[in-house]
Amino acid sequence: MRKALKILIPLLIILTATYMGIVTLNRYFPLHYQDIIRHYARVHNVDPVLMTSIINIESRFNRFAVSPAGASGLMQIMEPTAIWIAERMGIENFDYQTMIFDPEVNINMGTWYIRHLMEMHYNLDVALAAYNAGMGNVANWLQNPEFSSDGKTLDYIPFRETRNYVERVNLSMRVYRFLMR
Repeated sequence: MRKALKILIPLLIILTATYMGIVTLNRYFPLHYQDIIRHYARVHNVDPVLMTSIINIESRFNRFAVSPAGASGLMQIMEPTAIWIAERMGIENFDYQTMIFDPEVNINMGTWYIRHLMEMHYNLDVALAAYNAGMGNVANWLQNPEFSSDGKTLDYIPFRETRNYVERVNLSMRVYRFLMR
């Protein structure tokens, strides 16, 4: 049933959008910053559909978005994570307060970070869970047989917000795969 819904929901969205007009589809699945997204997706060897989906779910393409928790910019990166990424990427004189809202910087850092998480976990859903809930939480979940039977994949994500986040990004990817072809 769940597998059928994963196929049926994007199809219904596309059919509804076709019926209501492409304007409606663009409202819920915008395609902003595509030149920057595609550039850094190539640089970091990440699917641009994935990056577009993450940005849509994270910030709805609002470059000045700030979450209640303090995550900022298009890809909603927390300050300690951004500083950690900047150090590893060799970004000198990184100033979170100003630079995180620059689409070029934010997308570059977020795309690098997703690549890093994918290389760590070899599994997109685990990487997405780590992007949303943090690497420490996911490391703990992977060590817990209640959440992971093999220590590499997550059978169950205990945070509802993260579980929903992974599902929403995957759904968004199916729609964007259609729109960006």
